[in-house]
Amino acid sequence: MFDDRYSLAHKIYPYQKAPDQEKAAAVRHPVVIVGGGPVGIATALDLGQQGVPVLVLDDHEGIGQGSRAICFAKRSLEIANRYGCAAPMVDKGVVWNLGKVFHRDDKVFEFNLLPEAGHKFPAFINLQQPYFERFMVDRLRKMQAEGAPIQLRGKNRVDGIEVHDDHVVLEVMTPDGPYKIEADWLVACDGASSPMRNRLGHDFTGKVFQDSFLIADIRMTGDTQFPTERWFWFEPSHGQGASTLLHKQPDDVWRVDFQIGWDIDRKEEMKEENIRRRLDAFLGPVDYEIVWSSIYTFQCKRMEHFRHNRVFFAGDAAHQVSPFGARGANSGMQDADNIGWKLGLVVQGRAPETLLDSYSEERVFGADENILNSTRATDFITPKSEISNIFRNAVLDLASRAPFARPLVNSGRLSVPCIYDGLSLNGPDALTGGPDRTRVGAPMVDAPVRDGWLTDMLGGSFQLLCIDTDAPESLDVDGIEVTRVALTATGNPELADRYLGEGRAAVYLMRPDQHVVARWDSFNEAEVKAAVNIATGRV
Repeated sequence: MFDDRYSLAHKIYPYQKAPDQEKAAAVRHPVVIVGGGPVGIATALDLGQQGVPVLVLDDHEGIGQGSRAICFAKRSLEIANRYGCAAPMVDKGVVWNLGKVFHRDDKVFEFNLLPEAGHKFPAFINLQQPYFERFMVDRLRKMQAEGAPIQLRGKNRVDGIEVHDDHVVLEVMTPDGPYKIEADWLVACDGASSPMRNRLGHDFTGKVFQDSFLIADIRMTGDTQFPTERWFWFEPSHGQGASTLLHKQPDDVWRVDFQIGWDIDRKEEMKEENIRRRLDAFLGPVDYEIVWSSIYTFQCKRMEHFRHNRVFFAGDAAHQVSPFGARGANSGMQDADNIGWKLGLVVQGRAPETLLDSYSEERVFGADENILNSTRATDFITPKSEISNIFRNAVLDLASRAPFARPLVNSGRLSVPCIYDGLSLNGPDALTGGPDRTRVGAPMVDAPVRDGWLTDMLGGSFQLLCIDTDAPESLDVDGIEVTRVALTATGNPELADRYLGEGRAAVYLMRPDQHVVARWDSFNEAEVKAAVNIATGRV
């Protein structure tokens, strides 16, 4: 009845028969999420925090093995912070800001992804995906215990779907047999192969890359010379024409990615003796054990639209990128961050259904940005012609001596948060001399404030960030409450630099996902209300 697609690292939501299975008629749920991976659980946490009933269905009983996604960006940690689960991630993860690029055995240059102080979270942590997921599920269980209306059902596989104008019908298979449920809204977070997408016959187009990469997670038993950094080699000495990536993970585990070519024999390459042959050539005389290994090829694809009536697609189900740049899971977290507050407002009757169209608009925009950067990185890492290879190597040689050439080197431009420039939910940008990094459409930029951090003060609702100017403590905009966060830039150069720029004072209208809706020099009630109506799809 059930053929598990993968073995589990953590069996943390074992199958239990649900009351829905005993009902003669299909039970209706406001929101159903298909897929219990990081994007599905993040979406459930977002909705649960708003008090919106949500049901997560997963065809396994826990979290799969293997490092898989390991690089989680600062923005993903800020999102997880809103959900209440960032602290254990950072505590467990390997924190890093520095990366180094090598050509053959020579260092080309190094880079710092967070060269300034005054941020709660680092640029990146390395954390095996099973841990990342585990900490989110742990938070979900705590929220359940506190009364949050979240259900998580393992061994509940969706085998059929019918989409109607006002609801969705799901046929669910369990160890006790099938049952049916209904959903007002469905969020498909069921991965790259997405059975939901396939069953509904939706498009998924883009570019497929033929290069194969071998992942090996290893635990070294002796002292190593590798620091906590991201190291990337073009054409290392252990394999001409290959590229290699090295990351440290928790539990004294190191992740090594080897580029191994096009027409490979996957079964042969996955033999332990062949994996060790590559590792031994790379590491030299080092004792280690292989913890996990896999081979992947990759593609840059997306759906044309991420909303289809009552069904939304998020994460790998909606878009795929190459692993270079750590854009997959981090982009998926931004999907959850985007759909959560919008769906919550609509379910609660505080915003029109048209607001949900903006999910597809904004996250297709974000997916295109990721696909563009990911494709460029992949083309640079894996040149497809002799001319491309000569150009790539010339850039690498020049970059070691000339700083102006270093931006041309692309070993996987690392994930940055998407800025929704020029999109439909944006209000006016009327802050004279306002900083570009906190312009309308951008996510918040953290800063130290009072005895804490700005990221802890923003998010979850509409807010007015008022710096050295006044506004009412709260404002009701037809059922949308806007609360004030009052701060001063006096004695706070980071806040002044990041939010005032050339101005003396500022008012920022912030969305629940910490993105800037609008900004002004001072408070004007009519303008704020108009911007809230824009941001909630009312105009």
